[in-house]
Formats: sequence, structure tokens, C-alpha cells
Amino acid sequence: MKPLQHDQRYGEMDQVVRAYLGRPAADTPEQRSDALDAYLRHTRPWAVAVAERQLRDYADNPPGRLRLRLGEFYPLPDLGLEESRVRDWLLTVADHLRRSVAEGDVPPPGPPRTHWEWHARFPELGQFLGGWFSQDMPDEFGDHEAAVQDYLDTTGPALAARLAGEVYELLALPLEESDYAVAVAELGMEVEPPTPCSPGAWLARLGARLTGLRPRYGPPSPP
Repeated sequence: MKPLQHDQRYGEMDQVVRAYLGRPAADTPEQRSDALDAYLRHTRPWAVAVAERQLRDYADNPPGRLRLRLGEFYPLPDLGLEESRVRDWLLTVADHLRRSVAEGDVPPPGPPRTHWEWHARFPELGQFLGGWFSQDMPDEFGDHEAAVQDYLDTTGPALAARLAGEVYELLALPLEESDYAVAVAELGMEVEPPTPCSPGAWLARLGARLTGLRPRYGPPSPP
């Protein structure tokens, strides 16, 4: 299936399903799951109606094995449900999405609660921590500052500015210090912050480092 066809038929449904990876598909007619709440907090309002339609279409026209093998249908990942329950679950989620649009029934704002939600809310911070602070960081860079400098040397100023904004958005959340440790781990950091910093203190130092950059305006100087 070509990318455009995939997006037209299953693109927003795929976003819903991705929100469930690693989470139980525990929606009931009366209660949304944490995964669906996460999706609703971080999707565009107009896309909810698209997702609802795509979920219903898929539930009403499930693919056969041949069409799956030919790549003509979106293959649902393992959601931890028996095959006989998948259709009912799809329709339950679609009902919740319809209710969200029709009645404005959305979850209140709050800190992320799932792995998907952390990355949906802080995409550049996830790229930064996962790419520069994996378990290989000590072998690649002399210290944390060297890793930060390498990011800045190889990343455009617009992305660095986005990273700074996400760092301060994270620091503005009502989190305890232990929550910051969870946050950086969920976002891909596999090493400890530099001594003697806690995760929250290191994020604050990182934010100051990023916002202390001298902005570069206009086209680059000629050689």
C-alpha cells in the first residue's frame, strides 16, 4: 500500500493504536483507558473525528488473511486482546472518540502518563536524550557537556530553540524530583545526570545552557 493510501484509510487510526503500545487496551463502554486519554490530550481536535471514522470502517470491514499478506490492509499490532474481542474494542474506542467530539468530553490537562504521551508531548527532548544520552554516551563523549555541545554543533538553531522550550515546559509541570527521573528515562536517557545534579537540577542547567546561546540571525556569512 502506498503511503498516501495508508494515511487516507488508516493514518489517524494508526496514531490511536500507537498510543496503546505497551499499555493495556482496557477501555470499557463506561471508562476510557489511560492510553486513549493520552491520545486525546495530544491530538488535533479535527483528527479525532477522522480517527473515529477509520476505526469504525476497520471494525465493519476487517481484512482477510490474503489482503493482509498482500499489504492492502493495515495489520493491527498485538493489543493483548483475543481476536474475538478486537472488533468490540475498536467500536468501544470509536464510541469514546465520538462522545469526545459531540460532548467535549476530554481528559483534563496534566503530566504525561504513558510512554507514548511523553514522546508526543516532548518530541525533540526525546530525540536529544535518546540520541545523545544513551548507554553509549560515556564511550562517545567525554562528559555530559561534550554531548550537549555535539548536539548544538550538529543541530539547527530552530531545533535547539524547540528543545529549550520543551525543557522549560517539562520543568513547569507539577512534578516531584522522582517524577523527573521517570520523565528523562521515558524520554530515552540511559545514563545518570552529572554529579551532583538530580534529574530536575540537570534539566534546569540544560535549559539555562540552551537559552544562553547567542542567537544567529540572517543568512550565513560568505566564506
